[in-house]
Amino acid sequence: MQKINKINNEPYLSVVIPAYNEEINIKRGVLDSVNEYLVGQNFTWEVLILDDGSKDKTIELAQGFSKKHKGFSVFSEPHRGKGGTVIAGMQKAKGKYVLFTDMDQSTPMDQFDKFLPKTEEGFDVVIGSRSGRPGQSIIRKTMAYGFVFLRTIILRLPYKDTQCGFKLFSRKSAKEIFSRMEVFGKQNKGNAGGSVTAGFDLETLYIARKLELKVAEVSVEWYEYGERKEVNPIKDSWEGFRDLMKVRLNAIQGKYKI
Repeated sequence: MQKINKINNEPYLSVVIPAYNEEINIKRGVLDSVNEYLVGQNFTWEVLILDDGSKDKTIELAQGFSKKHKGFSVFSEPHRGKGGTVIAGMQKAKGKYVLFTDMDQSTPMDQFDKFLPKTEEGFDVVIGSRSGRPGQSIIRKTMAYGFVFLRTIILRLPYKDTQCGFKLFSRKSAKEIFSRMEVFGKQNKGNAGGSVTAGFDLETLYIARKLELKVAEVSVEWYEYGERKEVNPIKDSWEGFRDLMKVRLNAIQGKYKI
């Protein structure tokens, strides 16, 4: 890969990190690991941390880190949930490619090494596929298998893992996809809290597929860190199914303008 001239305002990679009540993770050193990986790369980059109205010291810690480390920027966003926050980051990003990754680094930043060959092969979108998922409960795994079955039938998405929080987009494809978002892009109201329901990823990939963009799925490492939202099988399953149907209904009504 050819290194981009540092005087160019367009970095090769923008990393978008949504943050909601991430004080513990920041203190755990997740931003240090992101920075350590990026400073060793032969391409230019920027990191955008978007605080989703955190109630703890997330924004103070993130701002403190950004003042000491070049390439990091922090933005304070109104609380609207992870989906809306990621979209805001995508709109601010200047990179040729834009990666969004979770603050807890369940998929470590160094897994981007596996994405690089795909960018050079001309793929518009590269998505992580979690292998093994060590530490994940039996309930979560069972729900995941059921969800795969439903999304395959309802949306015809051929991917093994649509929900991994490690996805890369060319800036052009990001503009095409996120400008068409309906469930999350225009409402930007729902899904309070740090988590995001299934609809955000589903809608993103459904639009990418309908646009006939080149999408690659790459196996990545994934680790369970810290406390996770308590699983409510009935409620969570219903929300996932509801999101599937919202995307399908929008498609039938022609709202995606594809």
